[in-house]
Amino acid sequence: MEYHPLGQSGMMVSQFVFGTVTFAGTHGFQQVGSTGVDDARLLIDMALDAGINALDTANIYSRGDSEIVLGEALKGRRDDALVFTKVRTEMGDGPNDRGASRVHVMRQVEASLKRLQTDWIDLYWVHQWDGVTPVEETVATMADLIRAGKIRYWGVSNYSGWQLAKTVITARMMGCPQPVAQQINYTPEARHAEYELLPAGEDLGVASMIWSPLGEGLLTGKIDRKTPPAPGTRQADWPEPHIIDRARLWDVIDVLKAVAAEVGRSVPQVVLAWLRDRPNVHSLVLGARTADHLRDNLGATDLSLSAEQAARIEAVGRPGAIFPLWHRALNGMDRVTEAERGYLEGWREAVLAPRD
Repeated sequence: MEYHPLGQSGMMVSQFVFGTVTFAGTHGFQQVGSTGVDDARLLIDMALDAGINALDTANIYSRGDSEIVLGEALKGRRDDALVFTKVRTEMGDGPNDRGASRVHVMRQVEASLKRLQTDWIDLYWVHQWDGVTPVEETVATMADLIRAGKIRYWGVSNYSGWQLAKTVITARMMGCPQPVAQQINYTPEARHAEYELLPAGEDLGVASMIWSPLGEGLLTGKIDRKTPPAPGTRQADWPEPHIIDRARLWDVIDVLKAVAAEVGRSVPQVVLAWLRDRPNVHSLVLGARTADHLRDNLGATDLSLSAEQAARIEAVGRPGAIFPLWHRALNGMDRVTEAERGYLEGWREAVLAPRD
């Protein structure tokens, strides 16, 4: 297992992080998973034994019950792992039971600490952008929590490029700690993060941690153009991820399965190995439900794809060259920011390709 500093911090985080959205399975999260304390302890043992040093959860997962399961499963060995959780989403019916305001964040950090049975949170994510609360208020609140020892670092999740940049620059102007990481969605099929988020994160000193790298189960190799998700399953009924082009999804899966056959590995291992080596990617959050799933995911640690195999996966899922990126790829390659070079080169290749 490899470890790298998370963004502009000294906190070393493993290339794979273990996610706990499957813990508990209450309050509408039944389709995601229902892992109890005993099974959670087993999965955490496997993750730690494999070298994973960070566990990721959120207050919204099963309305706090995921945090409770994690806290129980980690009891007596808190120092063995970094613990990450989140705040922002609705946790009650009142007008202040949501958002990134000081009142909501302060309430929720105390609730999360109690559920997790810990005195501190190693990384506290703002789960979504809050377009009502001034960003200065959120930044100042996170700085206060760091000074109080309630959290060690903070990050953002599911922000757009301009929201990320505004938050980082505001923190710097205020002399406050900036977010050290962003948690975003990114898969061989879901590639929109390449437009802004991945290069912006690298340039701003914000590490990119990927949630649901297997596309909420769509990229496991069990689903393809001939075998659609079964009715009633998470892949069929859960609203995430949003798939814009089903035909493109099937094309991506076809290539993933072909590469998996070539290397003699599972499709999830191919997906994880490809994502791990993408530009500006720091860590991948594994959300395995079972020991078998986690064991298979961890098998990607020693898998390296050839340049040709990685290029085939990149080409089939490459997002369209939107403005101003296509224009920059055509006319601005003489002075690129290194964080964007790899993506621009792909778009330049696509724009210059012969037309039908």
